[in-house]
Amino acid sequence: MHVEKIVGWESYPKGRGHTVSGDVRVFRKLHSPQLGNYRDILVYLPPSYAASQKRYPVLYMHDGQNIFDEATSYVGEWHVDEIMEDLAKEGLEALVVGIPNAGVRRLDEYSPFEDSEYGGGEGEAYLRFLLEAVKPLIDRDFRTLPRREHTFVMGSSMGGLISLYAFFRHPEVFGGAGVMSPSLWFGDRRVFDYVEATPFVPGRLYMDVGYKESTLSHVSSRRYLADVRRMHRILLRKGYKEGDYLYLEDKRGVHNEADWARRLPGALRFLLGAG
Repeated sequence: MHVEKIVGWESYPKGRGHTVSGDVRVFRKLHSPQLGNYRDILVYLPPSYAASQKRYPVLYMHDGQNIFDEATSYVGEWHVDEIMEDLAKEGLEALVVGIPNAGVRRLDEYSPFEDSEYGGGEGEAYLRFLLEAVKPLIDRDFRTLPRREHTFVMGSSMGGLISLYAFFRHPEVFGGAGVMSPSLWFGDRRVFDYVEATPFVPGRLYMDVGYKESTLSHVSSRRYLADVRRMHRILLRKGYKEGDYLYLEDKRGVHNEADWARRLPGALRFLLGAG
């Protein structure tokens, strides 16, 4: 495979425990003036990228250290690279940008609303980092389709919460969102009032939840499911319907990377494909 040199971007390391497939690049230590920290940015390039001059949709994914590589993941990877390689055989190709979380500051950065018990509330600053630093870098250095109808955001748990918020907060940027097992309880559930009060945003929304989501003693699986069903009803009332909205309940679903990876191909077919 020919590897095109792109200034500022390294080929992601392979071997020695790394499990990356396909062409993944890394930009080391991108500074965030919005958050006052640094992190590496990862980009998966589709199989046809090097041999064409095509431009591609872009999917921005949170918890970037968990999506491509077992060696850097917390408790297992999402296998996004392998899934995208398979979807390319179906004609679905996109750049996938992995934005690693900030470790102990993850809850802060992925929460648009401060929680009375857990703090947080830096979601606005995190989204400014994504829009003012990450997206301009990607659009500058890669052949992207930069308009909103080709720009998607996706994550799970707290990453699902910030993805849903980003879709409604920045409709000028995001034309679709993948919202997996969203932590709607965080921030004292203020996301419900926010979504209800926000105007309808045209685009494509995917949301799912498992029946066995409970990972914290104070949030039962039953309450977790009830929260997501409540948001589902709100989205239906706002006008989201079949064709631009896909909702899934996974009876086997547990709150972990393995189950998000299992549901990911269908979610990506919906977001990137014809529905």
